Amino acid sequence: MIPDVTCKQIQPSRKMSPTQWDLPPELCCRPMAFVALTGLDVVYNAIHRAIWDAFCANRRADRVPISFKVLPGDHEYPKCRTKRTSYEWYIPKGILKTGWMNKHLNLVPALVVLFYELDWDESQWKEKQSECATKVEIVRTSLQGRNTKVAVVLIQKKTPLPPGEDVSLFVLPHTDHLVGYIIRLENAFYEHAQTYYYTEIRRVKSHKEFLNKTTHQLLFVRHQFKIAFFSELKQDTQNALKYYRTAYTLIHELRAHETNMLEIKTMAGFINYKICRLCFQHNTPLDAIAQFRKHIDLCKKKIGSAELAFEHTAWMSKQFQSFGDLFDEAIKLGLTAIQTQNPGFYYQQAAYYAQERKQQATHLCIDPPDPEKEKGGILALQVKEREVLHSELIIALLSNAVAQFKKYKCPRMKSHLMVQMGEEYYYAKDYTKALKLLDYVMCDYRTERWWTLLTSILATALKCSYLMAQIKDYITYSLELVGRASTLRDDQKSRIEKNLIKVLMNEVPEPEPDCDVAAVKAAHSLWSDRVALAGNNEFTIEVQDYVPFIQCKAKFLFPSFHVDNPVQLHVYLRADCPHPVRFSKLCVSLSNQDYNQYCVVEEPCQTKDILEPSAQENMCLVPGKTRKYTFKFVARTEDVGKKIEITAVDLMLGNENGRCVFVNWRGGGGDAASSHEALQATRSFKRRGRFLEQHVDWDTVSIQASTMVISRVPRMSVQLHHEPPALNNEIYCMMVTIQSHEDTVAKDVKLTAGLKPGQDANLTQTTHVTLTSSEMGDDSHPALLPDISIGDLQPGQKVEKPLYIRCVTTGSRIFLFHVSYAVNTTVQNKDIMCKCHKDETVTIETVVPFEVALKFVSTKFENQDRVYVDIPFLLMTDILSASPWPLHLVSSQIQLVSTMTAVDQPQSQVEQVILQTGECASECFCLRCPPIINGTSSVASGQYVISWKRKSACENVPVIHTVVTLPHVIVESIPLYVHAELPSFGRVRESLPVKYHIQNRTGLVQDVEMSVEPSDAFMFSGLKQVRLRILPGTEQEMLYNFYPLMAGYQSLPSLNINLLRFPGISSQLLRRFLPSRIFVKPQGRQVDDASIAAA
Repeated sequence: MIPDVTCKQIQPSRKMSPTQWDLPPELCCRPMAFVALTGLDVVYNAIHRAIWDAFCANRRADRVPISFKVLPGDHEYPKCRTKRTSYEWYIPKGILKTGWMNKHLNLVPALVVLFYELDWDESQWKEKQSECATKVEIVRTSLQGRNTKVAVVLIQKKTPLPPGEDVSLFVLPHTDHLVGYIIRLENAFYEHAQTYYYTEIRRVKSHKEFLNKTTHQLLFVRHQFKIAFFSELKQDTQNALKYYRTAYTLIHELRAHETNMLEIKTMAGFINYKICRLCFQHNTPLDAIAQFRKHIDLCKKKIGSAELAFEHTAWMSKQFQSFGDLFDEAIKLGLTAIQTQNPGFYYQQAAYYAQERKQQATHLCIDPPDPEKEKGGILALQVKEREVLHSELIIALLSNAVAQFKKYKCPRMKSHLMVQMGEEYYYAKDYTKALKLLDYVMCDYRTERWWTLLTSILATALKCSYLMAQIKDYITYSLELVGRASTLRDDQKSRIEKNLIKVLMNEVPEPEPDCDVAAVKAAHSLWSDRVALAGNNEFTIEVQDYVPFIQCKAKFLFPSFHVDNPVQLHVYLRADCPHPVRFSKLCVSLSNQDYNQYCVVEEPCQTKDILEPSAQENMCLVPGKTRKYTFKFVARTEDVGKKIEITAVDLMLGNENGRCVFVNWRGGGGDAASSHEALQATRSFKRRGRFLEQHVDWDTVSIQASTMVISRVPRMSVQLHHEPPALNNEIYCMMVTIQSHEDTVAKDVKLTAGLKPGQDANLTQTTHVTLTSSEMGDDSHPALLPDISIGDLQPGQKVEKPLYIRCVTTGSRIFLFHVSYAVNTTVQNKDIMCKCHKDETVTIETVVPFEVALKFVSTKFENQDRVYVDIPFLLMTDILSASPWPLHLVSSQIQLVSTMTAVDQPQSQVEQVILQTGECASECFCLRCPPIINGTSSVASGQYVISWKRKSACENVPVIHTVVTLPHVIVESIPLYVHAELPSFGRVRESLPVKYHIQNRTGLVQDVEMSVEPSDAFMFSGLKQVRLRILPGTEQEMLYNFYPLMAGYQSLPSLNINLLRFPGISSQLLRRFLPSRIFVKPQGRQVDDASIAAA
């Protein structure tokens, strides 16, 4: 990338000298009150030097604005001329004397300060006092007629006494606090200076009554300018701006003619500069811009003498430059600019007027001065104008503008001005800098496809390279100017192409048109030297950032090639030049350099055939025709799986006897314009007809710069036999069938089978694969079995390999079956050993085989959340099949912990049951809890083990044992247990005996109150209400006869029991152990013989 050209490379070649159009320094500086210091010997007196340094060294911004100067005591100040009492016959010679501003800034002080060393206790007081008075008188005499004040500062060694009533007498003690005393002194000086400038303003204003607008128009302007300038010295910038505006209005009311036009414009420029500067200072930039625009509108047509029109354009250029400087200075002090309003536009306009001045000087200054003519002076000015280095002025202004446009991110404006700078460097014969600038901006114009602008820039760059005899640059620009992006006429392209051929033949080209004669002569000498050199005649030009006249597109025929097929590569070339062009060599560079030897077309290039069609058409490019070159090579087996890329395409123009130019395309070809042209081609809906093979439609060709070498197409089949989905935890059998369809022996066949890599790590840990079902006893088996040796397979031979998979968790898994082998084959009469592989993948879903529901119920089959010690309860299990395949339940088993026992010997009730999808198998176990030590507690129950497998599984597939943990249960102790003994059903109007057993399970005697509540469905006999005493560990029986009155499910009479020692035990809790309903059958009829016979 080119360095920052706006900072270094575009600077003028040498520092510009001040010109008559530069604004005077006294106008551009900030006016400050002028105070002269006398009586100080700053060279030989250390105290005086310290005082002077305190006044002027390291002044901070908060100190009063005063300009100090050390002058000798007998310094001669400018003489004050006699004051005019009347302007009646006075005709002014001009608006303002040239030295007036400098006089009041640097020559006439507002205050003269005399420093004198004198202490109050000085022994020679009288003599010292007299000497001081004499020095004061000398100063006053020198300032005779002026309003300048004189002050005396006594330098003392001790702390001073009050100075008294004389306000012009000051005391300065030379102590450690010198700077503090100095600041107090300069504040007093500033007040005296303010008074002086106020007096001067009043003096100038007093002249107004003597003036008339007929003969004293210039004086009106002069006095307003003076008042404004004195106001600036007084730091009254608001009034200064007011009077400058008045002066500007008055100056445009002056009668202008050729003799005073320049003076009026010069003074208007001065006043405009002051107004704009103060507007920026007051932070009103819009007022400054409005004032400048008004100034330009008023002055741009005041040209003056036609012979000296260049003076007007020079003045206009300086106006824009000065305003740009003011604008830039304001920005540095904090003003915010924008893209559409920044100093760059003013520098650009200044450069425009400087260019116009240059053209006027070229056209006007033709004849030498003739003193005998009336216009001899004008001609002398014209000749002097011829000596001005206009290009330097223009370059400096353009440089400033470029810097501003770069700062405010205006890239197109920056590029436009850099082109102008390059052209100015060309006119200034600094061809190196011109080329550097033009080459920098060409990239932007190529990217944005400004072909007309690019052609103009290229033409200038070609001239520069010719005049410097830069062979490589000359060839590069010629390649582009002859090509499709150039807007030159065909005859111009033809001339450039012929010159290019001369350079390739190591001959001197013809000069470019419109070049300086002397420069052409020098260039011819340089070219002759280049021709004479024997070496350095090979050049490589990388054209991916240019638009050369030869286009190139390289493509692999396919995105991938099998290793047993040759790789095919096509290179398409097209020339856009006026004449046919021959080349000597075409070579393609690939990422694997071993293949480069197969991608070369080479033929000696005959120089006489370069411009004319050759009989050997293979190496000749005809304008507008597309040529295709085909390359073919066999990829190496070790490159299988690798990418082959086109790294470069090189086309050699010329020959070894002359010059060799290698036109280099990076990658598969293409240049700066190719991408956009390809986009346009894809958007085009134009119907294209069929083209013959030798006439290829260029737009239909696309670049394919890379291809993959892939393994030979395998002739091997892999078939998978299984019954998806897999069931969780089962040993899932998959039969892999491998069959060879090769014509020869498939050697070293290997199978890699299992979970495909790259999936979730949790799947890898929960998937286990083995070759034999008996090995699947633990979780140590891997998820992928690599390189299972199959051996050699003869043509048509088939091999089956079982694979056993166990998936511990549910979900989807992808399984890979990779078969690799080697086979001998022949490619283009070359025997190679090809490694082939066949991949098969299958996605297997793992689902839950069944769902198990467990619950504890009472002996009445009522759900209960707790059980009681030594009271039987039931465990109900439900096995619901979720498998799409039938399940074979081999057996089931309940494994109880010590806190739980079975009432009887539990046996599997689902053994050898076949469950279809959606069917449920249930079991019931009667359990009880022995006494526990800690009273109420939650205890574990044990495990429920289900032994099962898929019904269709082979006999060698082992049974799967699924373990289900039984839920915990809350166990409580109960003081009294009641259970009933009664038939399974009753009959209407038949006696139903019921016996209640009441057990005392405590170590205390229990007092029990019992009562039976009657029921509408029964009559009963027995004790309706009784009070019992039951000894510890004993049982009491109560017998009742119930007499059913109605058929159906009927509620039994309710038994209420109250424990007097355990009032917290409710009767309702004890009734949970008793039956509450019973089925009552209807009353039976007598069966007679007739009924039997009828039946």
